[in-house]
Amino acid sequence: MSGLIVAVFCLTYVGMALGRVPGLAVDRTGIALIGITILIASGATSLSSAADAIDLSTIILLFALMILSAQFQGSGFYDLCARAVTNSAHDPAKLLAILVAVTGILSALLTNDVVVFALTPLVCQGLAARGLDPRPYLIALAGAANAGSAATLIGNPQNILIGQVGAIDFWHFAAFCTPIAVMSLAIVYAVVRLTWSAALAKTPQAVEVQAPIRTDRYQIGKGLAGLLLLIALFATPIPREISALAIAGIMLLSRHLSSRAMLQSVDWPLLILFICLFGITEAFASTRLADTALSWMSQQGMALDQLHVLAPLSLVLSNTIGNVPAVILLTTVLPDLSQPTLIALSILSTLAGNLLLTGSIANIIVAERASLLGVRLGFADFARSGIVMTAASFLIALGWLHLLS
Repeated sequence: MSGLIVAVFCLTYVGMALGRVPGLAVDRTGIALIGITILIASGATSLSSAADAIDLSTIILLFALMILSAQFQGSGFYDLCARAVTNSAHDPAKLLAILVAVTGILSALLTNDVVVFALTPLVCQGLAARGLDPRPYLIALAGAANAGSAATLIGNPQNILIGQVGAIDFWHFAAFCTPIAVMSLAIVYAVVRLTWSAALAKTPQAVEVQAPIRTDRYQIGKGLAGLLLLIALFATPIPREISALAIAGIMLLSRHLSSRAMLQSVDWPLLILFICLFGITEAFASTRLADTALSWMSQQGMALDQLHVLAPLSLVLSNTIGNVPAVILLTTVLPDLSQPTLIALSILSTLAGNLLLTGSIANIIVAERASLLGVRLGFADFARSGIVMTAASFLIALGWLHLLS
């Protein structure tokens, strides 16, 4: 059965790199689901083994944060943020700076994928109303979502997994990584402004009379209170996933926001992708082929706890199979990574997501959500800024990690 497991593993991660099955409407989640189904149906792995491989605490924490984000979406909070950004300045450079700052802060606290899912269509519509080319702003939105998410253990899915696997303290991580996130946000702003200077030279049109945004101040306050309470609970011995689940339960108790609508806002395909990849990578780890390869690498002086090995590996894997699958793969086949190495993996895999459009799920969400409104953000458009911003942020991150190691 080892041959089948290796074949399914390889084909699954090739699918992660391609994004979908050529000729079929099967995306990354569908590919992973088909892969784990083949392994279970063939007897290559058992249903109980696949279930045991799931890091349930990570799934619960990510699910709970999606419910909290749904609270903000349903209350009109994201609409307010998007309109405040697009109406904030007559100078495109200032508008860009505000967009980067707001996106970075929200992504650090509410998980970057759900933030860009909510903000992308709102920002597109606001920019269209002002007669601006949305592409540089969308690149800044994706770049800032990735960079800002590096600051906390709840900023993105791979950080959530790394925090749970390594039992890393929330505040220790934030203190270590926030300076890198802030510097990376500044790089995103500077690079987008430089590489899209012609598009950003256009003066925004005056804002016409706009329909009022339907918001619920009580629900916004409830969401903010829940977020502050959650952050406070992270300073207690209570497991993060339990704290987040309790807050999610409070958010669901509402007279105006239906629980069905909030649950529909959960990114179920992302959760299913996680669940399936846990099972597939655990089955591959059971073949011991990864151990053999890692032993050979160690003998060649290429241990993964060395930055000169981890950095290029993170960059390559994040921009082929994606940073979330990359982290699932590495933490499964290397379950005993030290906390410093896990923190370095978190930073590098997150910042690597800014290199290409396929580097992170947040990038893909921005492109796909924008395309629904007729805005095409191409691979070359993104790489035009992404390569420079990733190179600059990587240099800063590596310097920071080396300085504090």
